[in-house]
Amino acid sequence: MTATDHAITLTRVAAQAASDKLGSDLVAFDVSEPLAITDVFLIVSASNERQVGALVDAVEETLLRHGTKPARREGHGENRWVLLDFLDLVVHVMHTEERALYTLERLWKDCPRIDLQLDTPAPDAVATRDSSV
Repeated sequence: MTATDHAITLTRVAAQAASDKLGSDLVAFDVSEPLAITDVFLIVSASNERQVGALVDAVEETLLRHGTKPARREGHGENRWVLLDFLDLVVHVMHTEERALYTLERLWKDCPRIDLQLDTPAPDAVATRDSSV
């Protein structure tokens, strides 16, 4: 069994929203084979608690605009590791320290990775934008 097209689409939309808010080290795993409860885990890092909150808000707002709301949200009080459960997709937004401690990638390393197809600016565009400031 593999992740559904719907789950992969949601994952890419969520990943782009997180990337746009400067989330780092984005990785997604197709966990549909070992888990019956979801198809995809998306893991995103943030350098501080405020950024964790901003990433969570961005992902949630973007997926709401796409007609999907979370079934559950956990860990928002501390903003160190927030889990957004969209049923087909579970998004883990983690402070970099928590991510290094819990190493979720190690737990799911045998699962296929999903190509996130992120829209990132070309290096020339970044250099042009930076030099115009």
